[in-house]
Formats: sequence, structure tokens, C-alpha cells
Amino acid sequence: MLYNENEQQFENPLDEIEEGYRAKMKEATQKIKDASVQTETKTAAGKDGAAGHIRKAMPAKKNPRPVFVIGHKNPDTDSICSAISYAWLKNQITDTEHLPKRAGNISRETQFVLDHFGVEAPELLTDVRPQIRDIDIRKAPGFDGHMSMREAWEYMRDNVLDTLCVTKEDGSLEGLIAVKDIADAYLDLFDTAILGKAHTSYQNLLNTLEGKMLVGDPMGHIQRGRVHVGTSPETMISLISEGDIVLVTNRYEAQMIAIDLGASCMIVCVDSEVPERILEKARQSNCAVITTPYDTFAASRIVSMAAPVKHFMKKDRLLTFDLDLPLDEAMKVMASVRHRYFPVLDENGQYVGVISRRNLLGMHRKKLILVDHNEKSQAVDGFQEARILEIIDHHRVGSLETSGPVYFRNEPLGCTASILYKMYKENDVEIPRHIAGLLMSAILSDTLLFRSPTCTPFDTKACKELAGIAGEDVNEYAEKMFSASDDLTGRTADDLLFTDFKIFEFGDKRLGAAQGLFMSRASCRQVEEMVSGCLDEAREKKGLNMFIYMLTNMRDQSTRLLYAGDGLDEVIGEAYHVEARDGKADVSGMVSRKKQLIPPLQQLIG
Repeated sequence: MLYNENEQQFENPLDEIEEGYRAKMKEATQKIKDASVQTETKTAAGKDGAAGHIRKAMPAKKNPRPVFVIGHKNPDTDSICSAISYAWLKNQITDTEHLPKRAGNISRETQFVLDHFGVEAPELLTDVRPQIRDIDIRKAPGFDGHMSMREAWEYMRDNVLDTLCVTKEDGSLEGLIAVKDIADAYLDLFDTAILGKAHTSYQNLLNTLEGKMLVGDPMGHIQRGRVHVGTSPETMISLISEGDIVLVTNRYEAQMIAIDLGASCMIVCVDSEVPERILEKARQSNCAVITTPYDTFAASRIVSMAAPVKHFMKKDRLLTFDLDLPLDEAMKVMASVRHRYFPVLDENGQYVGVISRRNLLGMHRKKLILVDHNEKSQAVDGFQEARILEIIDHHRVGSLETSGPVYFRNEPLGCTASILYKMYKENDVEIPRHIAGLLMSAILSDTLLFRSPTCTPFDTKACKELAGIAGEDVNEYAEKMFSASDDLTGRTADDLLFTDFKIFEFGDKRLGAAQGLFMSRASCRQVEEMVSGCLDEAREKKGLNMFIYMLTNMRDQSTRLLYAGDGLDEVIGEAYHVEARDGKADVSGMVSRKKQLIPPLQQLIG
């Protein structure tokens, strides 16, 4: 034997240790039974199992989903200002959060209004189809990659999950670990060097073996070596190399040989006592000593599960969903793969939680209030899959249908903002300056400074009262507001044609009608040059039978109609009793699309 010279030293310690071996085995067996059904880790460092590796606990309380107040596509000043003003009113009189949104780009006139009264533009919302954010996302926490495989499995078992998400300190997704990955690692019996390859922490080893560290640094890491079971001195001499991890029992000789052969860590099973002489030798040899209640068979089976999940997790080509992904697209992806859980990331790439196919059953449709329109062709995309709660409008009753009863308020006034002014009064809510300024601007815009035939005495009265609250002179302010549209710097034909654009349906015919309001004849001439050659292309782009652009001169109170579509020369000539040819017609006194342009066309075409 290797230790003949020390043979006499072995006799007394062996007798002393083996004397109570049977009693110790009986006690250890009971400990193993208890430990196998518990998930609480008992270690010197005081770790709390998988909970100690949670990056960020997910909030259990869910905020109520907001109601979106939104106007029509290609919004005008009334559409934007009414959305902001009505959302503000609803937030004063209800407990539900109401958020203003816009379904298109903001015109220069509207931007002037917002800047003048220091109001931010509503966020763009072009599609209200259900998205990932509209279902109940399971708030499964993210874990750091140093969690042991055993802790991962225990958390999955206790929380009925088959996938855990591993996140970085900044909350971004780092990888996924699934039950299958844990099973593969557990059944890989031949990779005895896994603890060193994975740079496993001693803390993980203590947690997995439910052990105590008698010698060594619990915060250290295993850098190399294979795992061996020290069965007999002869076998140990032929198998163990420097840096290995060795599992032993209470045999003094086996413990001494493990240290002398250069083991980096010795795991003593069944909580066997380790003589002080062995501990001192381990300190001198820089060999960690850990005790565990498990016997060598159980310990050798689970020791590899101390390896961190980051070594086994999937890191490449992760299948994730963004909060804004439409549900129908997510369903297609789910149907094409066999995964059960899918991580969800927010707009900043931060991990939010997980979803499964079951979550799709709990979809919450977006809740909408529509202002300044009730035509389906003008409504935000996907409105059919949303829940419409209210419609506030001053136009003709259109073709929009809802899935259930709604609060519908439609009054023959010149502006939606005039209706909202009434509603503020009805609810006895004081109108702040910035809201008064928005409502006033909307009325001035829609009634063309009270010159439009759609304007009513109430519109005029409301606008002047609102101007008093806002501290503005109506005529001076209107001049500045309308002049904002005359700046054509950087504008394109598409921008001019679709900034204030609406689609009307007359039977099987679709008409697109856009309007541009300008204060000077020079601006009108420049706009005509820009858009005249683009009307046919615009008509085809929107799938229309006819396209009409109202080029309105505010000072002259007249409109030049620029149009494209078969037979429109004859239709426009008959409708407005003017000469119409080569895609042009001048109509004196025409300023309103709603009351002057559309009704005669509807009568002839519809």
C-alpha cells in the first residue's frame, strides 16, 4: 500500500470512527427521506433555493386596461383636439384611465395648435387588433444563470412550469432552460467533469447536496476535475487525479488518500464525522471538505445537478414574442412548434413574462371611444376586433357597426369640440386653459372661422367663450393658425393629399376626398402644381373609384376641385353647376367637405 510507513497511525482512528457507523447510517437514512420531499435548501450561506436566484419578482397586481380615445385616419385639428379633450374629461369623471391616441400623422395646423398651448401630441395608434399585450401574461420571474440545475427543476415542479427564463442583471433575456435540458444533463452519466467545465460554485454544491462546508470558501468555484466515488484505496489510487472531486464515507483511510492524491474537494457522505486531523490536513492541502446527509449512491446521482443552468441553457435563436405582436401571428407561430411556453419581451427588449396557448383564451379586446367619425372606412385599422364603448360625432351616420350597444352622441353642429364643450358643462367640470384652447382651435378649424355652412350659432357662442378662458383673440389667433398650413417647406404631394383625407362609400363606389386650406393664392398655385399629376396614382393606391382634392382659399372663400376618375367631369359639372373639364373645376363659396362637397355627390352617385 502507498501508506505502509503510516500504517500504525491508521489503526486507532479507524476503530474510533467505525464504532458508531451503524447508528449514524440509520439517522442519515431518515434525513435523506425528509430531504427528498423538501425544496428548502439548508446551507451555511443561508441561500433560499431558487428564490435566491430570482432577478426580479413580477408584480402580482394588474393595472386596469385603459380606454383609448381616438379620431379618424388622416386626422384634422378637430379629431386630435377632441381626442385629447374628451380623454381629459373622462379622467375627471370616471376611475378608468382614458388615453388620447391618433390614427395618423398630424398636420402643420394641428401642430401649431399643440405647440401654442403646450400640449403633447397623442401617441400614434394605427392598428387596434389584439396583441400579445392584450392577453394575461404569466408573470414568471427571470432567474440568474448561476442557479443550479436542481433548483431549476424544483422550481419548475412546484410552479408547474416546463421552461424557465434566464435573464441578465439589466433584465434582458439571456437564455431558456427546459425540463428536457435538465433530464438530458441528469442522464449524461459519462460527463464526470461537468462541475469543472461549468465553473460550478461551491454554494450550488452545498445547496444541491444540502451540505455543510467544514473547510473551504463557500463563495468559491470549482475550476477543474472529475467526480469520483472513493470506494477503496486501491481503486482511488488508480482513478483520482489532482483537482478531482471525491465522494467518500467515514473511512479514515479513504479520506486521507483523497487529500494526498490532490483532490480539490472531498464530499463526506451520510454526515459522517471528520476527525480534526483530516480537516487540518485538508486546510494545508487546499482541499475543500463538505458533509452531506446523502449516502454515496444518492450523492453521486445528484452531484452533477449542482452545475449552473447557464451551462446548459439554450442561448441561440430563441423564440420570443414582443408585446406589440398581433395575436393572429403569434398563434401561427405557436401552431408550428412544440414549445409550451414562450418568453415575452417589451419594446426595450426586457423580459416581461411567459405565455402559452392557454393564455390566448383570456384575450382582452382593446376598448375604444371614437370621436369625430363614425364611418368604418375612416376608423382605425382593426376596429372590428376592438370593443367600441362610445361614439361622439357631428357627421352623417355612416356604415360603422358595433358588436354591442354603445353610447352614441351625434349632434348637427359644426364641430365635435362643440359637443364636448356641452359635455364639460353638463358634468360641471371646469375647463382648464389648455383644453379651452384646443376646443376653440378645433371649432375655428372645422367652421373656417364661422364661415362654413356647417357652423351654427352654438358653435360661434362656444368658441368665443372658450377663447375667453384661453385668453386669445379669436381673429388674431385664427389668422396665425390657418397661416401655419401655408408653409410648404419639406412637404410632398403625398403629404398634401393624405393629411386631411377621408373615404366615403356610395353603394359600390368608393370616393376619396381630401382638403387643403391655404391663406394665399401663391400657396394655392404651388400646391396645385405639386398634386395635379399625382391624383390618379393616389386613387389607385387607396383602391378608389374617384379622388377629389379640395384646394380651398380661405381669404376668397372658394375651392378649386382637382379630381381623377371616370365620368367625374360630368358628375361634378352637374352636382355644382360649374364648368368641369380636364380634372379641374372652380366652385365659388365652397369651403365645407361635409356640407357642400359630399351631399350632391352622394345624391348623384349613390
